Amino acid sequence: VHLGDSIILPGDGASHTEVIFRYIVFRPIIGEVITGKIRSCSREGVHVTLGFFDDILIPPAVLQHPSRFEETEQAWVWEYPLEDGGKHDLFMDIGENIKFRVTGEVFEEASPVGGYTLPDDKNSLTATTDKTPYKIFGAINESGLGLLSWWAQDNAQDNVNGDDDGEDGIEENT
Repeated sequence: VHLGDSIILPGDGASHTEVIFRYIVFRPIIGEVITGKIRSCSREGVHVTLGFFDDILIPPAVLQHPSRFEETEQAWVWEYPLEDGGKHDLFMDIGENIKFRVTGEVFEEASPVGGYTLPDDKNSLTATTDKTPYKIFGAINESGLGLLSWWAQDNAQDNVNGDDDGEDGIEENT
């Protein structure tokens, strides 16, 4: 990381500066499992944030099945089937930690941000502001994926049942 001397070339008027810098590129691998936070929910799906990146969508088709969108709560609900044939509603609330698998990504050409240009009509302004250059799509329709609180109960239940040997699934008989 270094900032060199600025030079103004004759007849140019612009400042030219040599800069040495580091940068980080974020591009998850398809199939990678990532933990984020639920930013919002809509009929479009569950919107997830990583803190530094917000354009992650989990569409309804790849949520745990069966799921429904609750309009009053503005949240997706997994209708978890119980052994007695009933169901238990598990809400996907804003701010909850969620583990998802990356299933796709979309790169879209976007113009640089900055400067204001006058649009030809009102529709062209909204078309340029809604465009995000990079989007990630995820899925939670596998065992172990979804809200961390859903799966943390399994570990807590093991400890309540006396499985406190410190290893999952192994009971000590003495």
